Amino acid sequence: MSSSLPLLTSPATPAPAEAPRVRANALLAVLALAGTVFAMMQALVIPALPRIQASLGTNADGAAWISTAYLLSASILTPVIGRLGEVAGKRRMMLASLATFAAGTLVCAVAGNLAELVAGRVIQGAAGGIYPLAFAIIRDRLPRERVPGGIGLVSSLLGIGGGLGLVLPGPIMTRLSYQWLFWLPLVVIAAAFVLAARYIPADGPAETGTRVSWRSSLLMAAGLSAVLIAVSESATWGWGNIRTLGLLALGASALVAWGRGETRSSSPLVDMSLMRLRGVWPANAAALLIGMGMYASFLIIPEFVQAPARLGYGFGASVTGAGLFMFPTAAAQLLLGPASAMLHRRVSLRAQLILGQLTCAAGFGSLALRHDAPWQVYAATSVLGIGFWLCLVALPNQVVSAVPAARTGSATAVNTVLRNAGGALGSQLAAAIIVSSARAGAPAASGYTGALILCATATCAGAFFACATPRKNRR
Repeated sequence: MSSSLPLLTSPATPAPAEAPRVRANALLAVLALAGTVFAMMQALVIPALPRIQASLGTNADGAAWISTAYLLSASILTPVIGRLGEVAGKRRMMLASLATFAAGTLVCAVAGNLAELVAGRVIQGAAGGIYPLAFAIIRDRLPRERVPGGIGLVSSLLGIGGGLGLVLPGPIMTRLSYQWLFWLPLVVIAAAFVLAARYIPADGPAETGTRVSWRSSLLMAAGLSAVLIAVSESATWGWGNIRTLGLLALGASALVAWGRGETRSSSPLVDMSLMRLRGVWPANAAALLIGMGMYASFLIIPEFVQAPARLGYGFGASVTGAGLFMFPTAAAQLLLGPASAMLHRRVSLRAQLILGQLTCAAGFGSLALRHDAPWQVYAATSVLGIGFWLCLVALPNQVVSAVPAARTGSATAVNTVLRNAGGALGSQLAAAIIVSSARAGAPAASGYTGALILCATATCAGAFFACATPRKNRR
């Protein structure tokens, strides 16, 4: 008794008070590391596709599957992993996701042909659940006042990782083979796994009487696969092609059937009643539209600046130079990331989301109108970085504030999938506009202007949907 009394009465209590803060910081750092490397791997191969295509002796259509396979796998498995985290344990599923991510990256690094590389990318995409799992862990484990800032910080790393994924391939491939685009991240993923095993607290008791319906998961996977393949191949097949239209119709039918089944299920993969909440459906619509703009910009701007100046536009930039034009987008989000908590205290999520979408629209619009000098591109990508940060901070926090804690993983997973689906749609529509403008084998400047106007329109529409979210942050 007496030996414990000094611990209760002594004024020297900084150590016990400090320990939770240190653990919270370490936990946040681990989740940030995992999220950054996943987002980086999503974009890392895009600048390297021509080199990979030449090394593997494949054509452009085959090389495109290196990116498409990752997107498909992540989109299909993210909701499943998010729900498994709620049922089987978030720490357990985070470690499983990181282990799978490492295995897929290793397969990619040693792949000797296109089929092996695509298989590795499919395995990598299974780690798409890292983000919804991270949001759920933050909500469970961080002090309540730190949850919005923590979620905002980790979410903003999606844009930072994507920006780094466009910047790093140039310097790496200047001296090394493309395989090092997988060997180097593998070291980071392995470190993230070790740190996650150390700092993510053990799971509490699993949900009882619940299960994941694999029939529902397969139906959702079939629907998403059909829609995303149709969108991804639309530039090759054409939007009016019977294969494109047939896959879109098949995918839409499967997703409608899946949604109806979910509403009647006692243990749904996605609780459809939550998707109808005022704080959720506008955020999901906004995620789809910001995804269109953000991922399309990763295609439009690097292609534009790499175009030779003899075409009347472009700056003849190298792969490294093109990445540097995108660097302000990542840098703005990196610098603003620590301000996520302060932003939440001062500005409502609704205002953040509206302002973010309109800022993106301003960046796209300014670049569509003025792109004759490099500084104009740098200025636009800086503005886009601010807009992306505002949106990425607000979106998951808006969903988290609207749903019960037990459904954080599955609800934020749906938001993530819709953002990725918007990215696939936006990239293909932008590519179609650019290709349709081609004269004498090269796209015209009007094609890039049209693609940028598409992005500006999408983000303006995102601001419109954001107006339907609640005016005040839910406490």
